[in-house]
Amino acid sequence: MTGRGFTAFAYPGRLVQSLAALFALAVFLAVPARAQLAAETFEIGLSTEQIGITSDFTGARLVVFGALDNADGRILREQRYDIVVALIGPRRPVVVREKERMLGLWINRGSESFAAPPSSYALASTRPLADIMSEANRVNLSIGIADLRLGGGGEPAADDDAQAVVPNRDEYATALRRIRENNGLYNQRFGSVQFVSPTLFRADLQLPAGLPTGEHTVRAYLFRQGVFIRGSTATLTVVKTGFESFIYGFATNHGILYGFAAVILAIFTGWFGRILFKRD
Repeated sequence: MTGRGFTAFAYPGRLVQSLAALFALAVFLAVPARAQLAAETFEIGLSTEQIGITSDFTGARLVVFGALDNADGRILREQRYDIVVALIGPRRPVVVREKERMLGLWINRGSESFAAPPSSYALASTRPLADIMSEANRVNLSIGIADLRLGGGGEPAADDDAQAVVPNRDEYATALRRIRENNGLYNQRFGSVQFVSPTLFRADLQLPAGLPTGEHTVRAYLFRQGVFIRGSTATLTVVKTGFESFIYGFATNHGILYGFAAVILAIFTGWFGRILFKRD
């Protein structure tokens, strides 16, 4: 009795071809993933890392340079990359008071404390902020004077008068921003970030005469077609120099001696003036 059996056999040549096809498919699928991993990056540098404040300081200009890596060529040609650069001053608490004139006197009607508003803020961008990003992005990233985070305390405090009016907290925040804009401490300049080459850019930041001392943070934001990609930071130090630096350091480190010297100087000045202008 005879029987027949069947066995499936893969020829070596076909096996190699199948493996090669699978390998090629894996490579093809991996290319987009690798392209996504190679996201844009950028770094920034400052024209100076320290600014000295003297008695005749009237403001300055800070230049921020940057380089964009792994940029998409098509988006570059279409000029759809945007850069926003902000110089954020030291955050210090402040109290905003509302005053009202009554019977010829100015009295406090209420106040609001803000825990950590920037003491100064300068912004530069490639275009107006509304053309670069959505309002939600401006709020989330705290970009622009109108959306700058100020920090805050509790409810507004009023005086003892039961009829005192307590304005909304937003009114105090708006007033603080307006006051600092009028003083030049807050400013923003749209269009002052320029690409000097396809991947190199510079930003010009205007620093006010009342620039506060301390550590300032330079923060740059990269946007691609309205989408925030990443940020980069640097530090600027502002210090007093010259005779002002000596007086400031002496008053800070030797408060008692400074007060005593001020009293002696005032007495001597009064005595000398009396002798100088004394008439017989």
